[in-house]
This record gives sequence, C-alpha cells and structure tokens, in this order.
Amino acid sequence: MSAIRGVVVGLVAASVLALGGCKGNDTPPPPPATAASPVGAPANERVVGPLSPEDARALATMNDRLREYVDLHLKLERTLPSLPKDATPQQIDKNQRAFEKLMRDTRKTAKPGELFTAEAQPVIKRLLATVFGGPDGKQLKASIMDENPVDPVALKIGVNSRYPDTVPLTSIPPQVLQTLPKLSEDLEYRFIGDWLILFDVHAHVIADYIDDALPK
Repeated sequence: MSAIRGVVVGLVAASVLALGGCKGNDTPPPPPATAASPVGAPANERVVGPLSPEDARALATMNDRLREYVDLHLKLERTLPSLPKDATPQQIDKNQRAFEKLMRDTRKTAKPGELFTAEAQPVIKRLLATVFGGPDGKQLKASIMDENPVDPVALKIGVNSRYPDTVPLTSIPPQVLQTLPKLSEDLEYRFIGDWLILFDVHAHVIADYIDDALPK
C-alpha cells in the first residue's frame, strides 16, 4: 500500500507542509515519481528564483487541499483486497480499476480548482511562462508537445476522469519540476496537450488540471 512521503512547496520566502507515512506490500509499486521525495532531500534551487511573499502564500493555499486528497486516497486504498505477491497483470489491472472506481465515485462532485486553487493557478501559470520563456523554452515545449500532441477538450477529459489509455505519459522537464510545488509519490504533474494535470498514479485518474498552462 502506498503512502505519502511529503507535499512540500519549495519556497525561499516561506516553508510549507510535509506529509509522512509508511509503505506496505499490498499493491504493486507505483511508477517512478516525477520528482524525488522531499523527505530528507536537499532543497532544490528554484529555476525562476525566490518567490515573493504573496506568491508563496498563494501556492500555500494548495496544501490543505492536497492533504485532504491524499488522506482520502490512502483511506480508500486500504479498503482494497490485498494482491498476492505473484499477482498476474490481469489481477493488478483489476485492482487498479477497482481503486479508480472508488476514487471517482467518492469524488463524483469534484470540480476544477479544488486542488489547483484559484489563488495558486495564476502563480503557476506565471512560473511556467518564465520557464518556457527562457533560453531553452522553445525546445522544452517542443519536447512536451512531440510526446503529447493531443487536444484535451476533444478527448473529453476532466477532473475525476480516467487518464486516457491511448495517451502516453509525458516526461516533465526538470526545469518545470524545480519550479512547481513538490508532490508526494502518489501524485504527479503531467501535461495533456497544453493542460497541466495532477495525475493520481495508483487510481489512474486526473485529480485536477489547469487549462492553457503552457504559454502560447
């Protein structure tokens, strides 16, 4: 069973919350996280420099929302039957889809902005614009769009929907990870087209998104 090792916003002006937990062997190991766990790790140097106190406070509004999501994730995951050590791919897939259904049913009224708060979204967009407006910005954006040249609207995806099985998971440039708030191993940043999403690794669902996150 997966556990959260931390939700930390890398800030110079302000420190934010970290979550701890433990890991069991009930479920198969998750895919590699998009960023190393912040627990015990040295602080990353921000690509775009220190945040203003106002921006730090805006990003910190995500903390309680992320913690509540993580708590729900863990609570529901504990209700799943334990997988055998020699679980087949079919058993693993069935377990994952059962978890997906639990998360989607429990969050059936979820709306955009519940995790990416209204206060944090403009700051995140501005930080991304700074990264992609830098010397390597065009190359970084091209690498993302080459992996994922899709239209999220045409795919009819949204908050609490399953991540499309036909859409590969994009790589997230380290410059982006060093700019955004850090996440636990159960949530990852991904791009679908120009949307930035929070991807629940084990439930395989889109926990929240910011549309038009990639600058034009």
